Amino acid sequence: METLLLAIFATIFLATLLNIIFKKYNISHILGYIFTGTIISYLFDFNTLKIDSLNLIGEFGIVFLMFTIGLELSFEKIKKMKETLLINGMLQLILSVLLFFLLAFYLFKLNFQTSLIISLAFSLSATAIVLPYLKESKDIYTPYGKKSVGILIFQDLSVIPILLLMTFLSYGSEVSIGEVVVKTILAVIFIVGFILYVGDKIVEAMLKFAATTQLEEIFLGAILAIVIGMSILTHEIGFTYSLGAFIAGVLIADTKYNIKVESDILSYKDLLLSIFFFSVGTKIDVFYLLSNFHKIFVVFVLVMLVKTAVIYLIIRRKSDTNTSIKTALALGQVGGFAFVVFDMASTHHMLSSDLENFLLITTFLTMIVTPFILNNIYKLSSYFEKEFYESDVITPINKKNHIIIVGFGTLGRAVAKELHAKGIDFIIISDNLKHVLLARRINFMAYFGHLNKLPVLESLKVEESASIIITVKSEHIKSLISKAVTDYYSDANIIIKVDTDKERHHFEEVKNIDFIDSNYELSSRLVELSLKHLDR
Repeated sequence: METLLLAIFATIFLATLLNIIFKKYNISHILGYIFTGTIISYLFDFNTLKIDSLNLIGEFGIVFLMFTIGLELSFEKIKKMKETLLINGMLQLILSVLLFFLLAFYLFKLNFQTSLIISLAFSLSATAIVLPYLKESKDIYTPYGKKSVGILIFQDLSVIPILLLMTFLSYGSEVSIGEVVVKTILAVIFIVGFILYVGDKIVEAMLKFAATTQLEEIFLGAILAIVIGMSILTHEIGFTYSLGAFIAGVLIADTKYNIKVESDILSYKDLLLSIFFFSVGTKIDVFYLLSNFHKIFVVFVLVMLVKTAVIYLIIRRKSDTNTSIKTALALGQVGGFAFVVFDMASTHHMLSSDLENFLLITTFLTMIVTPFILNNIYKLSSYFEKEFYESDVITPINKKNHIIIVGFGTLGRAVAKELHAKGIDFIIISDNLKHVLLARRINFMAYFGHLNKLPVLESLKVEESASIIITVKSEHIKSLISKAVTDYYSDANIIIKVDTDKERHHFEEVKNIDFIDSNYELSSRLVELSLKHLDR
């Protein structure tokens, strides 16, 4: 009992410590949990013990992962993105599966079934790593971001037939490949029919009834009943638990309760999912990695190159070189769902333990390099082609005593208009591409990027500027930018609008920062205007 409590404490402490460090460098928390699992497995000998309860909880982590994927895939969303999603996504999946299958079957001499399993797993990218980065960096609004999201959504949709195919492959020699394909197609038709004509009405009625009680625990109970009930139903008819959870998510996505459901279930999903990735980490054999590093490295490079090349060629059909390269770099890794595929295959004895270990490590390595690729994606793409608005890669501007405006929202536009009217030299930096293109259309010098990055600070010659006016709303981004600027050039003159007492107290302690208290300035102006009408 004491050993178990010590293991739990060590796991929570190590996972927290690693993810604090990883967060600082924009590395996904998924990798933190996997690293934790690997380290803890050697400290407490988990890699030689069979922990059934851990695997069971981890399986429910996959269930809730599939549920949240389903929540993001309403039919309305799919219809709006049909060009980007269906054409690019379908081509990427088909070509990736085909190439990986040919490599596994002919180059590495693996059997048909094993080659198919590997090709299916390697064709998917890491939605859980890429999508949060795109949202946080605002790259989701850029051309490459939109194309990446389209492909990721199609990959998430393709999880349905992949899960079905894996289920039928697990029957072994009892069924032929033709029967597997036919049964998979029939199952997909059944599932789509169920979603469209039966399941949506049941789910809508349950959630409506639960919502009328106005009790949070009843509503949460209804969500869990739908997810677990659908999981059990699909399992009983021969499919996987996670497929049922996916269907439940899609059904709820088209109801008016989808946002509330997602927020209510988020903490449970993250907890269970962290246990799943922890359990994946316990299966990684470090000694196997060290003794077979040369082989693993070759396959790792090959996988990244093949996938990047496929995506580049698909996107390049209708897009410029820069967008195509960035999309390919963003999606060149193997996703976390590959762990699910390999786990299923190993459980049903379709993969040997050595091969599973090899594939797990290869997948893990592609995920490890992904955050570093994403954080430097503009610099990497600039080696092939530069874009005029990317401040990360422009030649340093030839300016002195200029003003830098950070952000081009309502306040940023008003500041730019005032400076322009006074004939004062300024440049604009924004992490919103739409704002950058708008500023360019009205002949303002504007660049797309993040002022907290060193290449941007250097390119915009912060040390030569008269002042930096930060117009963004987020307190976190204000702090991030002001710290980066003062770290780069301690004598920089920064001007910030503060909206709360907390913000004002924070920036009062920072050197060389002038701030405008919006509440004080507004109250003074309101009083000034009211005095004009005061009877004396």
